[in-house]
Amino acid sequence: MTDATETPPRFITVGADSRRIAVRVTPGRSTPEHPGVVWCGGFLSDMRGTKAEELANWGARTGRQVVRFDYSGHGESEGAFIDGTISRWLEDALAVFDRETAGPQIVVGSSMGGWIALLLARVLAARGETNRLAALVLIAPAPDFTEELMWKAMPEKVRAEITGKGVWYRESQYGPPQPITRGLIEDGRSNLVLGAPFAVGCRVRILQGVADPDVPWQHALRLTTCLAEDDVVLTLVKDGDHRLSRPEDIERILKAVEEVA
Repeated sequence: MTDATETPPRFITVGADSRRIAVRVTPGRSTPEHPGVVWCGGFLSDMRGTKAEELANWGARTGRQVVRFDYSGHGESEGAFIDGTISRWLEDALAVFDRETAGPQIVVGSSMGGWIALLLARVLAARGETNRLAALVLIAPAPDFTEELMWKAMPEKVRAEITGKGVWYRESQYGPPQPITRGLIEDGRSNLVLGAPFAVGCRVRILQGVADPDVPWQHALRLTTCLAEDDVVLTLVKDGDHRLSRPEDIERILKAVEEVA
């Protein structure tokens, strides 16, 4: 198998604080007839994860450009995770999209990356650049998760700690306790997308595990109702978890990308 995952990252400078964002590009075609692919990872994930690396290898095998990056405070990028917000990570994604791609792109967003992808679509629409999106492929998408899946589910004691101390550390099955900050929660409220129908102006493919303990499948269903004007296909994986990283899950993801590509 071709291995595109060992390419060292290069860095671009983003934001008023000049943070360095790590980027990897799998060389290949990126044309209107053969759109490139941009990977947006999840909360506390990085571009060396299974799904991102399998996507990069797919790009190497098929001659398709695949752009991956780490948000600030994630993976090989600079910055502290505790300083992160949705707006900050969207700024990272937009900088990578603008500087590293040309022409239509398929944006593949996993978990929080699904929210970032939707916000990216909103920014491009506001700039009159909807032609830059060929499609969205969303994996266990978690739009509005800071409000809908975190804040609303938190006991009052935890909410008080976040409000009073500015941070609460949440135990995680994926690694060390995760800092959930007041800044993250409050900034999330300025980036909500599920309140009313909206259009992204391109095809959307959603893959969601029914056995996902972090993002309920009903959350993905709610997203489809908000995308009423777009060509949306939701695939529910009965025994799928949040990561959707098993070989059969990877196959479904790559098939979705190939379909819209």
